[in-house]
Amino acid sequence: MSELNNLALKILEKGKGILAADESNGTMTKRLESVKVSSTPENRLLFRETLFSATSMTECIGGVILYDETIKQETLKKNKIPELILKMGSFPGIKVDTGAKILAGSPEEKITEGLDGLRERLKEYFKLGAKFTKWRGVYNISKSYPSKLSMQSNAHALARYSALVQECNMVPIVEPEVLMDGDHSANECYKKTSEVIKKCFEELILNKVDLKGIILKPNMILAGNKSKDKISNEEVAKLTLQCLKNSVPSEVPGIAFLSGGQSEIEATENLNLINKYNNTNFIMSFSYGRALQQSALKIWSKDTGNIEGTQKVFNHRAKMNTLAAQGRWSRDLEI
Repeated sequence: MSELNNLALKILEKGKGILAADESNGTMTKRLESVKVSSTPENRLLFRETLFSATSMTECIGGVILYDETIKQETLKKNKIPELILKMGSFPGIKVDTGAKILAGSPEEKITEGLDGLRERLKEYFKLGAKFTKWRGVYNISKSYPSKLSMQSNAHALARYSALVQECNMVPIVEPEVLMDGDHSANECYKKTSEVIKKCFEELILNKVDLKGIILKPNMILAGNKSKDKISNEEVAKLTLQCLKNSVPSEVPGIAFLSGGQSEIEATENLNLINKYNNTNFIMSFSYGRALQQSALKIWSKDTGNIEGTQKVFNHRAKMNTLAAQGRWSRDLEI
């Protein structure tokens, strides 16, 4: 078993998932201001450190995706953040793309940038303690989108990124996100997501990426947030499984879903059903941001010194998702 394959499996073992705490300073500022907390480097660190030192990190969280600012910060006890995460029994990771910009030739769509100088940045992050990385490609969905240009450009970027990450002995998380925004049906989401994922793997194979040493982070198959044709959670689970079964090569060890605008309970329920119906060899887990943090953030914002109360809420959500990643969650377990 390759070292990278072993690491990918360890991150997602026993129902563990990934905490996506890689919000940019701009996004984190919006989150904090929405709960009336000033977005200073100290406050951003304080909230994240509160989560990273919670007991569920050991039992439920296999990896934490960090932002450039956070991986270089120290805790109040002068521990480096990657050291704290490792001490809690989880693996530190890092978001390495520099964001989605307008795609030349198709201004309604985005291309993710960050390949320039990436090899050098990866070496620095590896020295800082990162064991895995993340790069997100975003795709609009409508009758005309995603275009072939968008699919090809983002797949190529994801593949080049992955090859460079593996060269640096880290596991790349490959995140092609077909956005929820729009009035499209779940069937349209299924069709477009299948195309996007297949194109990604074409490019990954072309770029000689070891598929056993990656983690795929896709969206679930959902109707658009403005669609009148909503589908049941069972249908979400079945369509998502069908899409991945037909689009993802069997060598890939694990799939960690993004929550993509779903509520906390919805993201947990859909993951649970996916695992109940899972008839593949893929590990199906979670890589959630808001769906793990939102309730904890609300508690913390009322009193930033309430470490215990914040951690209690976070521990609950992490535990619920770990159960869902094993198909063992039920609504009765929610507070």
